[in-house]
Amino acid sequence: MRLVSVQKCFSFVFQKDSKIGSIMAQSSGSNTGKKLIRIDIKWHPFFLDPSAPKEGVSKREYYEKKFGSRTQVLLAQITEIFRNVGLEYDMSGLTGNTLDSHRLIYFAGKQGLDKQHALVEELYLGYFTQGKYIGDREFLLESARKVGVEGAAEFLENPNKGVKEVNEDLQKYSANISGVPNYVINGKQQLSGGQPPEVFLRAFHVAAK
Repeated sequence: MRLVSVQKCFSFVFQKDSKIGSIMAQSSGSNTGKKLIRIDIKWHPFFLDPSAPKEGVSKREYYEKKFGSRTQVLLAQITEIFRNVGLEYDMSGLTGNTLDSHRLIYFAGKQGLDKQHALVEELYLGYFTQGKYIGDREFLLESARKVGVEGAAEFLENPNKGVKEVNEDLQKYSANISGVPNYVINGKQQLSGGQPPEVFLRAFHVAAK
């Protein structure tokens, strides 16, 4: 089996590559010569708005301020994309500072990349389809419990834990990019933005050679 390592920079904005799990399954179950592919994804932080308030602001009001007259068109497009994958986009709730979520994601990664990936998916579902606020401690802990992250409450209780590591990740992986998602595959290939499945499949197979 050949290993493909993916370093993914992300923030809590809608990303069109939300079917990355199925792409991974296709790659993992296919032959490349005589070898199967194993894909490891490690998630890294990217702050769209480092000054976003911790207490959060209305998600709808934030998007209306940011996108103005384009807001309704963009929301209609996003809603349709979500429905195409069997989900309902929820515009309710708050958006704001994401530092605690990235601290928790770093902590989950220390317990295994599979657990980290499961946590990110749980946070995405809550934020985008259930109106949950990514800065809410209870939502973070609930998501951690669902995917089996141990010690999350104690970790988040100390506001300094994980901050150094998150800042180091920002400097190492996010300092030279202007948007997300951004992928570095096996330290060589780089993909930016939402990409169709065939682009990922091709990149994974090239990396596995």
